[in-house]
Amino acid sequence: MSHSTVPRSRPEADTTAKTPAPGDTGGTGKRRAQDGRGIRVRFRRDRVLILMTLPALALVLLFNYVPILGNVVAFQEYDPYISDNGVVSILNSPFVGVENFQRIFADSAFWNAVKNTLVLFFLQLVLFFPIPILLALLINSVVRPRVRAVAQAVLYLPHFFSWVLVIAVFQQLLGGAGIFSQLLRQHGYDGLDIMTDPDTFAFLITAQSVWKDAGWGIIVFLAALSSVSPDLYEAAAMDGANRWRRMWHVTLPALRPVIALLLVLRVGDALTVGFEQILLQRDAVGPGASEVLDTFVWWNGVRNQDFGYAAAAGLVKGVVSLGLVLAANKVAHLMGEQGVYKK
Repeated sequence: MSHSTVPRSRPEADTTAKTPAPGDTGGTGKRRAQDGRGIRVRFRRDRVLILMTLPALALVLLFNYVPILGNVVAFQEYDPYISDNGVVSILNSPFVGVENFQRIFADSAFWNAVKNTLVLFFLQLVLFFPIPILLALLINSVVRPRVRAVAQAVLYLPHFFSWVLVIAVFQQLLGGAGIFSQLLRQHGYDGLDIMTDPDTFAFLITAQSVWKDAGWGIIVFLAALSSVSPDLYEAAAMDGANRWRRMWHVTLPALRPVIALLLVLRVGDALTVGFEQILLQRDAVGPGASEVLDTFVWWNGVRNQDFGYAAAAGLVKGVVSLGLVLAANKVAHLMGEQGVYKK
């Protein structure tokens, strides 16, 4: 028996069967239904983990996001003594619009704080940021595990010291009555007092930060180095690469994602250069050399009780920091790295 219809091939028949007719939304609705079922399945599967994270989410909302509502103080002449209830004080404080921001941009002390903050940031970015990377590479090159562990512990120990103790140590070393000054006087030279010298204050802050926090960065980079396969080093050695070539072509590319991430976070934290550290030494060198944005906000808000003015300065700092994070993350994406979040 002959048929006038030519049989179609199986792929063609399947394609025709799966192609929806014009105006048919059945496929989209089916996908949505499947997605909904998938979400319900994942929720039932992970409900215990979700319940475990609820307390942490509640704490984040309570202490990180609810206080954002208090930024309305920047647009008010806020008086906390109107009522014992802070919400009532905010509601009853007069609204002044952008007057606090106009005062900030016209205040030379604010711009001096911005200048000092940026100087400290760039100095620490150039001098402080590469040091943990170099020390991690140096420790990672040590063959004996015991020596490596001791070196890592010694470098990491100052991270647990308070800033009061760190500054006290530097005072005993570099102060007017410190060890170096006494040695210079014993040999007929004039003593030095770096702790009260405004011209070297930025380098002093950077040196303190390096001594205290370099060990923490070393741990981060050593953790990244531990994930590098030894086969890569062996293959590079077989190709004739010496130690420097292996470091340049194997080690540093393995560290690049971590370096990009930490650099983005560092840039986002550019306007925060150590509140407690600088506040403890502010009186020794004067506000002209030591005033940064955080101490500026504290001095005007807490000491002078100009809360609306200080809140406006803090809001400007937060907005600029957010912009720096987004810009730095975009640069990381252009470099082929993930950054803080994916594209």
